[in-house]
Amino acid sequence: MQVKETLNEGLKRGYQFTLPAADLAAEVDRQLAEAQPNVEMKGFRKGKVPMALLKKQFGQRILGDAMQKSIDDALRSHLDESKARPATQPQIEMENGETWKEGDDVVVNVSYENLPEIPEADLSGLQLERLTVRAEDAAVNEALESLAKNAQSFEDRAEGAAAESGDQVTIDFKGFVDGEAFEGGEAEGYPLVIGSGSFIPGFEEQLTGAKAGDQVKVNVTFPEDYGAPHLKGKEAVFETTVHSVKSPKAAELDDELAKRFGADDLEALKGQIRERLEAEYKGAGRAIMKRALLDRLDEQVKFELPQSLVDAEAAQIAHQLYHEEHPDDHGHNHGHIEPTDEHRSLAERRVRLGLLLAEIGQKNEVTVSDQEMTQAVLQQARQFPGQEKAFFEFIQQNPQAQQQLRAPIFEDKVVDYIFDQAQVTEREVSKEELEQAIEKLDEL
Repeated sequence: MQVKETLNEGLKRGYQFTLPAADLAAEVDRQLAEAQPNVEMKGFRKGKVPMALLKKQFGQRILGDAMQKSIDDALRSHLDESKARPATQPQIEMENGETWKEGDDVVVNVSYENLPEIPEADLSGLQLERLTVRAEDAAVNEALESLAKNAQSFEDRAEGAAAESGDQVTIDFKGFVDGEAFEGGEAEGYPLVIGSGSFIPGFEEQLTGAKAGDQVKVNVTFPEDYGAPHLKGKEAVFETTVHSVKSPKAAELDDELAKRFGADDLEALKGQIRERLEAEYKGAGRAIMKRALLDRLDEQVKFELPQSLVDAEAAQIAHQLYHEEHPDDHGHNHGHIEPTDEHRSLAERRVRLGLLLAEIGQKNEVTVSDQEMTQAVLQQARQFPGQEKAFFEFIQQNPQAQQQLRAPIFEDKVVDYIFDQAQVTEREVSKEELEQAIEKLDEL
């Protein structure tokens, strides 16, 4: 195999591999000779089929396999010898593919971008601030009252009382579009909380003021984004019977409430709430410090980026933002979405930080354990109730899906490693200050 460099510009590399026809023929003969002892053919004993007949019968197929194997071996050998680290899968094109015939040399053009040399980052010189928040009694009580509200019950209003926002009305209803009842548009004994927003916009408000025993015709228009296509934008009438009107009654803040949420008593429930709040505050503080860390690293460490990675990331960002702006478009028939300068700038940051964190992790032997991967798979599988087994099988058979689960775990472990090396000071702030800091992250 002859190798000639055709491109050496920045991170871009190009090579021309020439596989002599004699070498290719020798590889075909070798594979045929290896297979000959096991070949059976009518008119010949096993292993006694003449080589010329084998070549006529199987030569073309083996020729293709031998060509692919020779190219793969040559590329692997080249990458090993040159210690090249392609950023993406090398592109391989056969230069004389259209005119090539058996007996000709095989000429292949190979191109790729190398991963850059990444400079050392001074981790010990990084100065970071960790915001901490204590779960104050007021926050615990606020959360406790929210639990009590969610655990509320309803009791009958006085006879003849009119329904108000927040009340629960028990109703029968049947919906009609263009005078015809439609499937899924009726129910009996349905408990509806007025103001909950669980029904079509405008439905609940028209039951305000209704009393037990009333017959109400509710007129609504289905939203344009309604899930059933045949009802989108349609005007409908729901013939509704009100059976009862009940007012909300918040649960008492006592030991019985605590037991409903799995705690021994009210004090134990308060302790659980305090722990949960402080875990949330800690997570928010970590997110703020991580953003500060990434900003510092992005400013401190600069190196050339593989354009192929930047282009792929920019395209992914543009595609993702398109679907966020067009939530009703679930397909991929929207054509090419040209990334903007802003998309490319963000892509460069992501690629730079991704390569830097990967380098830091590799040099410091940061790994993701089997146990951590199992926990990640279990957590993800909970999003597919009833299909957990199929999800597990999909992950086991799909290396790309495994990598998508592993990547964020690896990144967080590298970030934690950097935190341990950096100079970190703690500053206690209020819950409101922490929330403001989180809001600023969303604005960036």
